[in-house]
Amino acid sequence: MKNLDVQFLQWKHKLIEEVKIPPNICDALATTVQNEIKELSEENIKDIKLASPINLATRLEELSAFQSMMDTFNQMRPQPEIVRTQILAQNYICFIYLKDTLFEKLRRALPTGSITKKYCKFLLSNPVRAFRNSLAHGNWKYKSDFSGIEFWAYKGGPDENPMPSWEVK
Repeated sequence: MKNLDVQFLQWKHKLIEEVKIPPNICDALATTVQNEIKELSEENIKDIKLASPINLATRLEELSAFQSMMDTFNQMRPQPEIVRTQILAQNYICFIYLKDTLFEKLRRALPTGSITKKYCKFLLSNPVRAFRNSLAHGNWKYKSDFSGIEFWAYKGGPDENPMPSWEVK
């Protein structure tokens, strides 16, 4: 978890400001999440494991392969097509791949006040929810200068017209 703890540190300010994670926890966020999950009951762990026809070992294998790909590409000289591929894969893995099978189940299983529950709620709420939906439905594009992504998603239901525009930098 130490490698993930270090990766999260680049987002410490946003974790504190937007997710409301206490500063001292941000230094070991992945470790904290791991420890909180280890404290779940056997019944909760069983429910999480049964939430998907794809077992957790297979998901971990995919996440490891993804991390290996990112590490490999990050050692290369940046090329636009590689960076764009990384962004697509990273957004899918981070926002879509684990939503129903992990984030939703963890949010329900964890006690109120836990760091992991707070983090799951953030990942499942707007604007992250809107971003995930835009990715899943193809309602996004790179900004013309490639400094970010512009996307369109409903804040609530599909009764809004036109669909609101959002931006990630």
